Amino acid sequence: MHLHILGICGTFMGSLALLARELGHQVSGSDANVYPPMSTQLEAQGIQLMEGYLPEHLEPAPDLVIIGNALSRGNPAVEHVLDKGLPYVSGPEWLARHVLQDRWVLAVAGTHGKTTTSSLLAWLLEDAGMAPGFLIGGVPQNFGLSARLGDTPFFVVEADEYDSAFFDKRSKFVHYRPRTAILNNLEFDHADIFPDLAAIERQFHHLVRTVPASGQIIYPHGEQALQRVIQMGCWTPTQTTGEGGNWQARLLAADGSQFEVWLDGQLQGVASWSQTGDHSVANALTAMAAARHVGVTPQQAIASLAGFRSAKRRMEKLIEVNDIVLYDDFAHHPTAIATTIAGLRAQIGDAQLIAVIEPRSNTMRLGSHMASLPASVSQASEVIWYQPEGLDWSLDLVVQQSPVPAQVETSIERIIDKVVTGARPGARVVVMSNGGFAGIHQKLAAALVARHG
Repeated sequence: MHLHILGICGTFMGSLALLARELGHQVSGSDANVYPPMSTQLEAQGIQLMEGYLPEHLEPAPDLVIIGNALSRGNPAVEHVLDKGLPYVSGPEWLARHVLQDRWVLAVAGTHGKTTTSSLLAWLLEDAGMAPGFLIGGVPQNFGLSARLGDTPFFVVEADEYDSAFFDKRSKFVHYRPRTAILNNLEFDHADIFPDLAAIERQFHHLVRTVPASGQIIYPHGEQALQRVIQMGCWTPTQTTGEGGNWQARLLAADGSQFEVWLDGQLQGVASWSQTGDHSVANALTAMAAARHVGVTPQQAIASLAGFRSAKRRMEKLIEVNDIVLYDDFAHHPTAIATTIAGLRAQIGDAQLIAVIEPRSNTMRLGSHMASLPASVSQASEVIWYQPEGLDWSLDLVVQQSPVPAQVETSIERIIDKVVTGARPGARVVVMSNGGFAGIHQKLAAALVARHG
């Protein structure tokens, strides 16, 4: 069967393409922006990629078109599909029908940490010999691919609350029917489709409604928005994490690299791993709780943490030269920016920390988080904000209210020059964006080597 995927280089749709290919389908796809790591892993799997959304990409007609949620009416490819009466479906619906049916689905939902927690959960199962399938919105470094079918009933899926397609405005995760559901956290996001936090809570309630009574729901004890979700109705046993929860951590290292794991008041063991930050420890607790639901003991999970390597673009170390380290991070929400910087600060103490940030997400473009941005960088030494084309508001006010030295730039080259000139031995530079950021990562790495190598 020939499947053509519109929006194939998105993290979800690209992963879907890998699963379809593994099922034996011929897969091709179109996208407006083709960039690594998704483009490289797709091409390596023999999937044909086409730039743009030309109707000619759909000739001869494929057997089925899978349409990503980034596409809407007026898109030339979408209009061609409708005019020609081609069969089409949303990505989440195709996944549910052809991959998740009859699987034990472990879904990881939440505003932050979905990719890392999904990667970690898949690794805990893998290291326990359970060979899970997975679909993750990134490339877990323990696996080297963002998706695979797996050989057992278990399937880990990153469960996004964003809508499914222009013709299906339900959240993606409503399609997945998980038996084990992680609700990592919940804040306002996706201002382009949700009017307020209550609307997102309603979608999470719809997810809770699909989890069977024989399943399990895992969420942080102190998260008020998720408590409201559970109070709307819950028919499934729950496990809670964090202070006051069933699963708790006691830090033995301030940066979160070593901690005790407690379950229902009993010490389970001491975890040592390469991740840092309170948010990483929280991710570990929820992943261990989910893994236990399918038979991985806490002791097994604790031992497996040592071998975990996070997904690409999640505090991924790109280069180290003359004790200057460059990281790439996907953070694109004020809370994610703050936790990323805080985790790095806890690791490096008083060392120089330069943050380079592109406010690129749809919610950022609408300015919904503008008031929260200044405080989000308070633990950085200095910040360079990139004002991309299409951002309809000025970052000048964010800079004026910044608690640390900050500036706005519209030129990638000037950003690189300022970082390379200003970075001292011992500095940590973290670039944060949920897009390609005009190739700044590779350019900055090369410039650091040239200047400081």
